[in-house]
Amino acid sequence: MKYLVRIAFLTLLLPVLGYAQNKHQHHSHHENQSHEEPKQATGVEALSQDLRDLLVQEMQALQTGMMSIIPAYVSGNWAEIESTAKKMNNSYILKQNLTESQMHELHSVLPDSFIEKDQRFHYLAGMLEHAAKNKKPELINFYFSEMNESCVGCHAQFATHKFPALLAKDKKQEHSH
Repeated sequence: MKYLVRIAFLTLLLPVLGYAQNKHQHHSHHENQSHEEPKQATGVEALSQDLRDLLVQEMQALQTGMMSIIPAYVSGNWAEIESTAKKMNNSYILKQNLTESQMHELHSVLPDSFIEKDQRFHYLAGMLEHAAKNKKPELINFYFSEMNESCVGCHAQFATHKFPALLAKDKKQEHSH
C-alpha cells in the first residue's frame, strides 16, 4: 500500500512541479540565449501546433484518468477502474479526432520508439482493464504501477522540454549554463 501511495504522490506532483519549473527555466533560458542560433525542433516539438494541442489534451485526459484510479483502487471500485482503463486503452482524444494527414504526420515526425512507448502504454491500460474486470487488486496495482513507469519513461525520453527534472544526469550537465 505504501508503494501505491508513493506512486500516487508522484503521479500528482511530478507533472505540476515539472511544468512550473520548466515554465520558469524555459523563459529565463531563452532570454539568456537570444544571441544563439535556434535549435532545430525534434520529436513532439516538431509536430504542427494543431497536433501538439491534441496531444496536450490527450495527456491531460490520461493524467486525469490516472489520478482517478487511486481513490477507485483504495475503495475497491473495480468497475470505475475498468471503465477508466478502457478509455485510456482506446485513447481519449487522439484516435477520435485525428485526420488522416495528422496520423501520417505523427508516424513520420515521431520516432518509432515514441510509437512503441505509446503502444506499450495502451497495452498496459488494456491489461489494467482486464485485471479490474476480474477484480484482481494485486494485478490492478501492478499494471497501474507499470503505467506510471511508462509515463515517466516516455516523458524522460520525449518531454524533457516540459519536465526538465527528468533529464538524465549527463544531459543536465550538457544543458547547464
